[in-house]
Amino acid sequence: MKNLRRFMLAAIFAAVTSVSLGAFHGAQAATAEDLNKEAAHALDKLYATNSVAKTIGSKAQAVLVFPNVVKAGLIFGGAYGEGVLMEGGKVNHYYNSVTGSWGLQAGAQTYGYAVFLMNSEAVNYLKETHGWEVGVGPTVVIVDEGAAKNLSTSTLKDDAYAFVFDQSGLMAGVSIEGTKITEIKR
Repeated sequence: MKNLRRFMLAAIFAAVTSVSLGAFHGAQAATAEDLNKEAAHALDKLYATNSVAKTIGSKAQAVLVFPNVVKAGLIFGGAYGEGVLMEGGKVNHYYNSVTGSWGLQAGAQTYGYAVFLMNSEAVNYLKETHGWEVGVGPTVVIVDEGAAKNLSTSTLKDDAYAFVFDQSGLMAGVSIEGTKITEIKR
């Protein structure tokens, strides 16, 4: 019985590892043009399905959009995706999103997220730090259904608002807390 349990754990680990390696490769857009299109499509889709995101987007000075982040893990896990910084509707910079985690976890999932930067201080912090860790620096509010009910253009007081979207896969929950966002060349 003990050997069977070890075999099962090894098989699960091998499966998750192979899926995650392939998935992380898929989290990278082939070209800058592909990433631009994916980000614009993801943002349009978010606006079409979430009126609060659209309202916040109209007030934001810039938007970080990560259209495809892949997360996988078995005890230790990680997430990776590439995105764009849009200012005035135009892509100005490219970034990656990297998260590491440990604990009770097994599986893989994909999701996207957008961070609406509401003021010039938040935008400048992102550009000047060359490696923003979410949770350090500008205040980021993760907007879920409960938080969305209490937001309006008159209550937008924080530096940034984040929306997670298109979550699918076999892991529960998504958090961007502790995510490292770093500028990349494209």
